Parts: sequence; structure tokens; C-alpha cells
Amino acid sequence: MDHSLGQFKVLIVDDDESILDLLNVVFENEGFSEVLNAKTGEEALLLLKEQQPDIVLLDVMLPDSDGFTICNQLRQFTNIPVLFLTAKTSAVDKLQGFSYGGDDYITKPFNPLEVVARVKVQLKRLKKFTPPSSKSSYNFGGFQIDETSGKLIVDGIRIECPAQEVKLLLYFCHHPNQLLSKQKIYQDVWGEVYNGDSTVMVHVRRLREKIEKDPSHPKWIKTIRGHGYMFENPPTGEKQ
Repeated sequence: MDHSLGQFKVLIVDDDESILDLLNVVFENEGFSEVLNAKTGEEALLLLKEQQPDIVLLDVMLPDSDGFTICNQLRQFTNIPVLFLTAKTSAVDKLQGFSYGGDDYITKPFNPLEVVARVKVQLKRLKKFTPPSSKSSYNFGGFQIDETSGKLIVDGIRIECPAQEVKLLLYFCHHPNQLLSKQKIYQDVWGEVYNGDSTVMVHVRRLREKIEKDPSHPKWIKTIRGHGYMFENPPTGEKQ
């Protein structure tokens, strides 16, 4: 049991009582002191606003809605990691999950210990990219991002950004003017061996849509054909 995990609050959203019971036991055995449950999208949104969990496991098929819609709604007020739980296994469904702001995609049936492991990875990344100084931020003129809060400001307007996209953008900020392969990005940001899928590409595209004036001709996140990506740090870019 890892007692340090007791500081984190997990929300599990699933209408299957047996899945809730199983995951509740596993998370509690692993050291999580507070595990919240919801069986509908309405209950999930209420708990998200009132209890402010650190991470959410979200079933795609819910009685009153679907997980993709709920994820889209919660992204209006929080950027916590979202891990989809679903029986849908196609690549299209996985990409759809990412397009709605999901950070990971777990297919049913699943090994509950793998679910906990994936949650731990997400939470460790949150700690890794949250430095002790509250003044640590990057200012690139067109956009600013704060490492502590994950707040992204583009042209003076706050843009809601999923946790995984925040992590990826900060990763680029930490490695300016470096050629970064998809394999290295996936290994460093997702913490897993790159399997050749389009996860990195999808997240890069979504970041460009947020920070670039013309996503088709990016100023910051450049594609180096056949090699990967490079975050070009213009002279105005500075860490504060």
C-alpha cells in the first residue's frame, strides 16, 4: 500500500455495480483514502463540482448520457485527468475519446490492477509538472501557461485545456528548439513504450488549434517530416 496516494481523490463513473465494487476495493487497498462513485452523468458532474476529485474514471455508456459528452462538459470547468472505461475497442473510438479531452482509454474487460497503475501514472505526472514555486510560468507573447495551475492563456483569454495537453505543452516548453521524435514524446509524457498509434499526433493537433493563429502553418510546434516535432522558442519566450 502506498500511503502517499491518500492525498488524492478519485471519482469512478459507471452504472455497473460490480465494476464499482471491484474498483473501490482495489483503490482502497492501494492506499487511496477517498474514492467517489457515480452511476449517471448527472451525478458525475455534481460530484466533480462539489467534491473536486483529482482524477476521474469515466464509463462511455451511461444511462442518461455518454462519457464523451460528460467529458466535454467537465472540460468547461476542470482540466483533471480523464480516463475512459469502455467496451468500444476500435481505433476510431479511441481517437474520439482523445478528441473530447480524454487523457487515457481503457477497454473492458480490464485488469483492475492495470487501471490503478494507469491512474498512478497520471497522478505522478501531475506532481512532476507541478513545481513548488507558484510563480513558474512561460510567456510566449501569444500565449502563456502556468506550471502550477496548468492555466493556459491565449491572446488574453483563458483556454480550457485537458491535463494531458497541458503536460504535452509543458514538455515542449521544457525542451525548446530540440528535435523530439514521437517515440520519445510518448515515452516521456505518456510513460509508455510507443506503439505507433496516432495519440501524439492527435494531441499536437489539438494544442495547435488552441495556441496557433494558423494551426495549418504553426509558429511554435513545428513538424519535422520523418523525424517528429520541434517547439521553436521565439526570443519573446521566457520563464518567469
